[in-house]
Amino acid sequence: MAASSETLLNALQWRYATKAFEAGRQIDSATWASLEQSLVLTASSYGLQPWKFLVITDAAIRSELRPHSWNQSQITDCSHLVVLLNKRTITAADADRLIEATATTRGIEANLLDGYRQMIQVDLIDGPRSQKIGQWAGNQVYIALGNLLTSAALLGVDTCAIEGFSPADYDRILGLENSEYQSCVVCACGYRSASDKYASLAKVRYSAADLIEHR
Repeated sequence: MAASSETLLNALQWRYATKAFEAGRQIDSATWASLEQSLVLTASSYGLQPWKFLVITDAAIRSELRPHSWNQSQITDCSHLVVLLNKRTITAADADRLIEATATTRGIEANLLDGYRQMIQVDLIDGPRSQKIGQWAGNQVYIALGNLLTSAALLGVDTCAIEGFSPADYDRILGLENSEYQSCVVCACGYRSASDKYASLAKVRYSAADLIEHR
């Protein structure tokens, strides 16, 4: 089941932040379904999954979003635009939902998870981290983003992670202003245009010797 080291590293060498997508070229449904599952299967702290992923293919919505995305062409030209949302807060109901889902999935009594439920309560709901819970949830969303970028590369799909956008305007356009979720980061997915000069540029990364220490 394991991919080879060569396959993984070749995919990561191949991927780059795509600046120009081949407009009109679509990701097939089976490939896209796999990428959606890569988001669903992403790891998160406590397993709380404090996120939602909006997949936007509607051309009108994307045209409305583009001016609030530094007018970047990827917004309208990519195959699938994903807006990754984080929860604004974590509540007791969120903890209860996780405990119920865990008990059901694993076929155990929910009360066996009382200690775990209490850990979440003390840390994220009542503890100091509750004061910055939006930031905590946003950190989790970036794990999902990284998973999507790598999974896409392994499937030969191009991506561009986009932080250059107005979250407030996205929330307004997408009807999220009174939602428990808010826009966190955006990812355009599709296939690179042959005219994208950035595709042929050498990847700039510091050496492993500079970045990795063994102790």
